Amino acid sequence: MPRAVLAEGCVIGAAIGAAAIPPAPALVEAWFAAGIYPGIQRALTPVSNALPFALLDLLLVAALVATAIASAGAVRAARRARTAAPLLRLVRHLATGGAALYLAFLLLWGFNYRRLPIEDRLVVEPGGPSAAAVVQLGLTAASELNALHTGAHRAGWRERPWEDPTLRSAFVRVQRALGDVTPATPGRLKRSLLGPYFRWTSVDGMINPFGLEVLVNPDLLPFERPFVAAHEWAHLAGYADEAEASFVGWLACLAADAPARYSAWLALYWQVRAELNDSERARLADALAAGPRDDLEAVAARVRQGEWPWLRDAGWRAYDQYLKANRVEEGVRRYGAVVTLILRARFDPGWQPVRRVRRRG
Repeated sequence: MPRAVLAEGCVIGAAIGAAAIPPAPALVEAWFAAGIYPGIQRALTPVSNALPFALLDLLLVAALVATAIASAGAVRAARRARTAAPLLRLVRHLATGGAALYLAFLLLWGFNYRRLPIEDRLVVEPGGPSAAAVVQLGLTAASELNALHTGAHRAGWRERPWEDPTLRSAFVRVQRALGDVTPATPGRLKRSLLGPYFRWTSVDGMINPFGLEVLVNPDLLPFERPFVAAHEWAHLAGYADEAEASFVGWLACLAADAPARYSAWLALYWQVRAELNDSERARLADALAAGPRDDLEAVAARVRQGEWPWLRDAGWRAYDQYLKANRVEEGVRRYGAVVTLILRARFDPGWQPVRRVRRRG
């Protein structure tokens, strides 16, 4: 067997093995999440921050061009030789490339999906919250929005939240409060060629796992950006789970200034609202003052204006399958799990999460 074919087989086999037999969460936590990943993140994110364009755009264009050139060459070779061998080689090469990308994804960021849950580090009550508790959290969010609205709007929101020293330092403090880790480097919020897709599918943002950079919806309103930034920074810090990233991002915003806190409570209000029935939603709406209500209506109008419902639904179904393929069994429903996490976690005053006390020996 030629060495090239053997090497390709090894790459494909390694990718299949990594997908079928994942390492134990405790092992991932020790050697990856708390081991090599922080160094990778703190090396890659400053590089991507320095680039004025999205690194993912460059990678996508390069991959598409290379695939198109290789496919065209294989088709021409197959026609000349009147054999399918060039096409079969193309399929093998594409499979090898896909396997190599999957392995790179795991080693650069993807193993974070398999780390220990945040509940392993915090004091979290078992079970789910009551319906009354969820409604009360929504009422608390409405009350906080009412109280913060004037001051937050007077202070205003930075166009570049990644340069906000208050939010950056709050993000560092929250990371240290949640674990003995080297804090992650915040990422610059970048526009991307994927911007129209974000708009059409109502996606607020994502990280590029190959360059550890943050890409955001270009239509985000100023008061949405701090929470979206903190949520994506939490992904950069290794919190792959959506509920955990929202939890960390929410805490970071609460530890920052009034505009960031307003952004956090606005995001949580939306999340709680999605968990309620019509009468409970009406109760929350009645608790809102005119200012926050106008801001929420502005967000709703932004989403309605840009989204394509059929593409949104297809995109979220695809993301649901992606999450489940990475062993997030609840798929996109993990977004709503942040409400449960907030309600079941134990906090000291000032929304300081209480960590578990680990026994030695």
